[in-house]
Amino acid sequence: MTNLREIGIRAGLALGVSIAAVNAAASEPTTPPVPPQFPAEGKIKYVTRDSILEFKALPEYREPDWVTKNFVETGKLPPVKDRLPKEPLVFKTENMPDGIGVYGDTMRHVIGGRPEGWNYGAGQTQGWGGIDIGLSECLTRTAPLFQIEAKDTEPLPNLAKSWEWSEDGHKLTMHLIEGAKWSDGDPFDADDIMFYWEDEVIDPNVSPLGGGASPEAFGEGTVLKKIDAYTVEWTFKEAFPKQYLYTMAYPNFCPGPSHLLKPQHPKYSKNTYNQFKNAFPPEFLNMPVMGGWVPVEYRSDDIIVMRRNPYYWKVDEEGNQLPYLNELHYKLSTWADRDVQAVAGSGDISNLEQPENFVASLKRAAEETAPARLAFGPRLIGYNLRMNFSANGWGDPDPRGQAIRELNRNEDFRKAITMAVDRKALGDSLVKGPFTAIYPGGLVSGTSFYDRNSVVYYPHDLESAKGLLEKVGLKDTDGDGFVNFPAGTEGGKNVEIVLLVNNGYSTDKSLAEGIVGQMEKLGLKIIINALDGPKRDDAHYSGRFDWLIQRNTTELASVVQSTEQLAPVGPRTSWHHRAGKDGKLDLMPYEEELADIINKFRTSQDNDERVALMKQYQKTATENVDTVGLTEYPGALIINKRFSNVPQGTPIFMFNWAEDSVIRERLWVAADKQGKYELFPEQLPGKPGENGPIN
Repeated sequence: MTNLREIGIRAGLALGVSIAAVNAAASEPTTPPVPPQFPAEGKIKYVTRDSILEFKALPEYREPDWVTKNFVETGKLPPVKDRLPKEPLVFKTENMPDGIGVYGDTMRHVIGGRPEGWNYGAGQTQGWGGIDIGLSECLTRTAPLFQIEAKDTEPLPNLAKSWEWSEDGHKLTMHLIEGAKWSDGDPFDADDIMFYWEDEVIDPNVSPLGGGASPEAFGEGTVLKKIDAYTVEWTFKEAFPKQYLYTMAYPNFCPGPSHLLKPQHPKYSKNTYNQFKNAFPPEFLNMPVMGGWVPVEYRSDDIIVMRRNPYYWKVDEEGNQLPYLNELHYKLSTWADRDVQAVAGSGDISNLEQPENFVASLKRAAEETAPARLAFGPRLIGYNLRMNFSANGWGDPDPRGQAIRELNRNEDFRKAITMAVDRKALGDSLVKGPFTAIYPGGLVSGTSFYDRNSVVYYPHDLESAKGLLEKVGLKDTDGDGFVNFPAGTEGGKNVEIVLLVNNGYSTDKSLAEGIVGQMEKLGLKIIINALDGPKRDDAHYSGRFDWLIQRNTTELASVVQSTEQLAPVGPRTSWHHRAGKDGKLDLMPYEEELADIINKFRTSQDNDERVALMKQYQKTATENVDTVGLTEYPGALIINKRFSNVPQGTPIFMFNWAEDSVIRERLWVAADKQGKYELFPEQLPGKPGENGPIN
């Protein structure tokens, strides 16, 4: 593969011919080029929203025979009908591509992350790759909405089975599922919701990042209260803020088991907040969940095994308790290895998101003997370079870091950076072919709200970028090839910028090397700080970075979910501009415009107005270089052919990742195709805190 650093250093050499003419044309902002067509794109089959699920009681219920024989008949478990809620969530057969399934088999995942622990609401990651989605359930659900046309789009019910607005639109009453239980048999009710809200979301000492929500995500002054065991009431300052229904889905409102969490919280114990956060490490097995599978085995740097939840509260129309699959595996490896194993058949699912693997994966999937099928979706994966805009203390910068932040807040400096980026060179070096596209930043082109004519694109123009640096006062005063701070600022030292990168993704590291080379050509010295998973996230969330490379997040793809993260509408909503120790945001004028646009969008009930607001957002964000877009490309879902009920055209990322979009609890494998992959056959989760499952 071509080295991106070399390409960055060489990028301007070919401009020697008619350089003045090129500069004159390139220095003017324009619209980005039309993205090229690409092959193998899967087509989505659209359905109506009400065809997916409903809540109702059924005449009878079933479960795997071995559960009845080994656990119910021996008195270890109540009958299945007594383990289900009054009205279970019923997945409708008409929305199942392959219909009612059969029990058995395993889905084998390979991930590059590592779990911190099981206290999701306190900010711990479970290692990503679908683990948290497999064990957590939220008030609403959005992942399956990719198959719903925009006019019918509204979050699906989940833990909240229904809701209604007050006449004035300021109150939202939510009705929870009645009689559902955590995987250890403890009742789920409004107390779990209220603990999550009062003692995790709005407790300023609990960090939501890495899991959970911030209070700003639900609007300033929002109040949540318990009405009865299965009813909660939201009160909003805005009228009919239906946007928050999306925020109540993954990853923002997924409560944990309060009967285990509450005794560890500092409000109810002598624990510190750090002790509370880390009270349930990965070794704490059988953690109670509302999801379809429970973690029963953890071996560091090896595997996480999850077994079926005997109290899971969802069924099919024949009354079969879900999930169909008995077991999930998460092999702890690398993200690149996930693609390799899925294509080879030793893994069962992968979100093909690293373009370096595209060509080889396509070739293998085209072979008749290929164990997996592969389908690309729209260009919803984008990479941004984000600059730390907080000049009033977030992350406690030293004098050099503070000087960099002042530069980041300078519009000419940001324009110089975006003009120095050769996006075509970056994309081509990741993968040859019509996959990558020019991405100036802001919304990615695959989202329905994207409008190309609202994008302000500053084409690659190294000479003009150098001129802008000089305008800012950055010149090479010592002749070493790097610009220096002005006299009096950092003593005239070289401008050195630390770039935070996720060490777990080869694409992130490759793009970082390309940026180092291209910025070196501009005269900026970039130092890469490559950290693995949690350490990288901790540095990001605590503000210890100058610049960072980040793959796009939910709001840039769906827009209607996690919308508050598109702008600093609160002290902790923006990915790259958060409040200092005083809790205040030092917003630049254009950021105030972005925040105003996003606040209007979140409360607007007019679809035409929302479209217009997003056009305005895209123009303001790209014109002022809120982020420096690097490249965008499609992802592809790779899934083993033995699995049934995979929705047609499932994108790897839109409202959520494909692990949720495929609705794993409905996936099944025909009896004659089932492999002997289960590590704990005919076993169920044990008691919380005990090792392993039980017979």
